[in-house]
Amino acid sequence: MEETFFILKPDCLERGLVGQVLQRAEVRGLKINRMEMRQIDRSLLEEHYADLVDKPFFPAITDFMTSGPVIVGTFTGVGAVQAWRDMLGATDPSKALPGTIRGDYALGSFPGEAIKNIAHGSDSLASAQREIAIWFDE
Repeated sequence: MEETFFILKPDCLERGLVGQVLQRAEVRGLKINRMEMRQIDRSLLEEHYADLVDKPFFPAITDFMTSGPVIVGTFTGVGAVQAWRDMLGATDPSKALPGTIRGDYALGSFPGEAIKNIAHGSDSLASAQREIAIWFDE
């Protein structure tokens, strides 16, 4: 069994898609292990996205991710990290296949904006462990 981290981003909450996204994960066999709604700040985003802080698009990510509440949590299940990533689809919604969460729900973005792609998922087991420790202070 693996544990992976997720964020349901402000666009997911604004559009009322939380239930549909979580249902897809549960139907796939992932169990919600913990979950909470938060309003996040820049310092937490800088820690989470440490590899992106110096990128020119980071301010757009910060503006988007602090624009409303998010839901953070963990899923557990066999191969949870890859299962969740596969369900999400490509980071860029224009490249996400139909049938994936981003392919079905994400709207993309305008130039200079952060990509509004509904949800985040850890890209490896090591990233999941790091992100869980950041967000749940363990």
